[in-house]
Amino acid sequence: QVQLVESGGGLVQAGGSLRLSCAPAGRTFNSFTLGWFRQAPVKEREFVAAITWSHSTYYADSVKGRVVISRNDANHTVYLQMNSLKPEDTAVYYCAAVRGYSNYAKPDGYDYWGQGTQVTVSS
Repeated sequence: QVQLVESGGGLVQAGGSLRLSCAPAGRTFNSFTLGWFRQAPVKEREFVAAITWSHSTYYADSVKGRVVISRNDANHTVYLQMNSLKPEDTAVYYCAAVRGYSNYAKPDGYDYWGQGTQVTVSS
């Protein structure tokens, strides 16, 4: 079992930036693909970004150019740097992990999930 702990959410004005972090409790995830998803009220959970164990990165079209996913395998943390935030980015953001490769853009491609962190962008 892998427990993921997210941090870094909050309230920010449109155009601002936030950095989300996610780390596994009590283990490493060097061989894992790591993803970020988000879910706004009454909407389905949607893919934001993913990074494989070989550091290949993938982004949703809606965030491409504004978001950077990265991982530090030395301190076992994955980051989501979000810039030029818009009100439509408001959602609960979830970190997810799966060993090896997966269908990185789909929630069912992941085995482990964090509890989520709220991001609110005011206009």
